[in-house]
Amino acid sequence: MTQPNALITGCSSGIGRALAETFKAAGYRVWTTARKAEDLAALDAAGFTAVELDVNDTAAVERLAIRLGEEAGGLDVLINNAGYGAMGPLLDGGVEGIRRQFETNVFSIVGVTRALFPLLRRNKGLVVNIGSVSGVLVTPFAGAYCASKAAVHALSDALRMELSPFGIEVMEVQPGAIASSFGANASREAEDLLAESSPWWPLRDGIRARANASQDNPTPATHFARNLLAAVQSSQRPRLLRLGNGSRALPLLATLLPQGLLEKILCKRFGLNRSL
Repeated sequence: MTQPNALITGCSSGIGRALAETFKAAGYRVWTTARKAEDLAALDAAGFTAVELDVNDTAAVERLAIRLGEEAGGLDVLINNAGYGAMGPLLDGGVEGIRRQFETNVFSIVGVTRALFPLLRRNKGLVVNIGSVSGVLVTPFAGAYCASKAAVHALSDALRMELSPFGIEVMEVQPGAIASSFGANASREAEDLLAESSPWWPLRDGIRARANASQDNPTPATHFARNLLAAVQSSQRPRLLRLGNGSRALPLLATLLPQGLLEKILCKRFGLNRSL
């Protein structure tokens, strides 16, 4: 049988790297992407087909599609994993902060999938979009991130219907807490935004707590990757897959608790239950 091809974006560490290793062990030729030279070198040394890619660079995405078409001929699995978490008060980040968040977490999914559509169509492939439970249970100090993941959910549902005539399936994954560099990166984003001039400066401990929330008792990335591979290889693939600590409990809370009560709990958790 021909070796199946999988393309995974954002493979420098964490979920992306764990997925790459798991799919490679399962017999896939894994095309991995990253932006930094040192990450690409590490991926290449590990036996992956490493490609430098900024998912927001349209020309680079097109070059990747051409190369993949020439070398592989088709694509069996596309995992849109690249993304980051913009943390901090919405009004501090402003429109530009939201725009950057959506460019990477949302717009790139459309751009990458569009460029690779002919190859996915040829192999009747699968698109896997990595969303988040944060798209279901919205928290303070992560508004841009939560909004972007809610958009990923909507886009995944639309794509699933629109791609079905071509034999292409779409699976959305909503991780809970997964051990990765996400928390460290989110904390760095929050610290870059934090300023004494902000009206929310007195609540900086709550902002920092939200930035690190994804690493509260996290599920190992290897465990996440194995379960995702099992879902991909299943004869009945789920439309929505929730994996990791909190991935089921948090959406359940969002569904069952009255909105007012849920907001009070979250405000208390992140220090917003006092006047400034």
